[in-house]
Amino acid sequence: MPWQGDAGGLMTDTNRKVTRSWCFYDWANSAFATTVMAAIFPPFYRSIAVGAGLGEADATAYWGYTTAIALALAAVLAPVLGAVSDHTGGKKRFLSVFAGLGVVATLAFVFIGSDTWRLASGLFIAANLGFAAANIFYESLLPHIAPPNRIDRVSTQGYALGYVGGGLLLGINLLWYLKPQLFGFPNTTFALKACFVSVGVWWALFSIPLLRNVPEPPLAGAGIVRRPRDGGPNPALAGLARLRETLRDIRRYRQLMLFLVAFWFYNDGIGTIVKMATAYGDEIGIGLSDMMIALLITQFVGIPCSILLGRVAERIRAKRTILLTLCVYGVITVGGYFMRTTWHFYLLALLVGTVQGGAQALSRSLFAVMVPRHKSAEFFGFYSTSAKMAGIAGPLLFGVVSQITGTSRLSIVSLVVFFIVGGILLLKVDVDAGRRAAESSSLER
Repeated sequence: MPWQGDAGGLMTDTNRKVTRSWCFYDWANSAFATTVMAAIFPPFYRSIAVGAGLGEADATAYWGYTTAIALALAAVLAPVLGAVSDHTGGKKRFLSVFAGLGVVATLAFVFIGSDTWRLASGLFIAANLGFAAANIFYESLLPHIAPPNRIDRVSTQGYALGYVGGGLLLGINLLWYLKPQLFGFPNTTFALKACFVSVGVWWALFSIPLLRNVPEPPLAGAGIVRRPRDGGPNPALAGLARLRETLRDIRRYRQLMLFLVAFWFYNDGIGTIVKMATAYGDEIGIGLSDMMIALLITQFVGIPCSILLGRVAERIRAKRTILLTLCVYGVITVGGYFMRTTWHFYLLALLVGTVQGGAQALSRSLFAVMVPRHKSAEFFGFYSTSAKMAGIAGPLLFGVVSQITGTSRLSIVSLVVFFIVGGILLLKVDVDAGRRAAESSSLER
């Protein structure tokens, strides 16, 4: 189903409210990505693992393995969930269920003890599964709510708003950690757990605008497909059948699949840097407060840079802009090998902030223009699978190299290969051909 607005792609007040509400979910769930995934939980997990008797490098490696397992589960479920939601409708319902799972698991972090690293792994896996699965349905709404000529801008605005929301809560959490007594917390451990609770509450509260204001896209073929309560086929089986149909028909979307493989590689590098940066920093002796400040730099540099890269993409196109960001990431990975001081960490955080939001937002919008609209959730399930499968390889490589060498320095520089291979494959993608194939498929529908 294409974007449901006027034929000229103009934005009415109603459409603006819808797109703003959609973007606001980035504000909601970025609290998890920033405070939990990137800033606090990796060193918190390492401290628990080391306290339970694991070595420094092993603690970093087990965090990598925990992340890889979480992403593997999401990767397996993503295409099936997407296919089921396209068959039955209810993208927002699926989003709310999995966001709820993420919220509840995050709130349960308060039960993690001083040496219960296995419980910490299990709860993080559940929370990350909720985060990742909810994103499938959130991102699958993008081609339905944004006019084609503004899809890059809407996507990057979502990321920019996410930087604001995630950065704002991270700033509050930093104050709690640095001055716990000022806020009535007895110690820093209590403050850290309060930070986890704040993420769960923030995520739930600020998901409301999307759930209230973004319309559920009409179900393609709604007059033909019957749901189980009407005597129709089981939605899970029908969803799997639709997924098999897409796999058989995949040759029609060659450029889309080539982009997915490219995205698989370079997003592996991006995701691994996000998830392993503070664990790596903790291992080489950088304090948690310094790492939180560095991530705040990333967040607030990312706000204008995400918007700027969206404007740049309108001039030179999204594909070329993404390639520019991959060059910067290559510099970041090599620089990470030589990092020794807090100021080095700050500098690399600044560089990440200039490109992270733009690279991921433009990848999302580039994919969206090559997606058949009537299979948006299903194809964003594949998109999510590519991201999660890629995320498995990076942390695994990071963990294995760390355990073999006894240090994570070679682990961080090894990520450069993902940006090189991903960039080469992206160069081969013909975006115009991919767009034509998607439009032709939608018209045939």
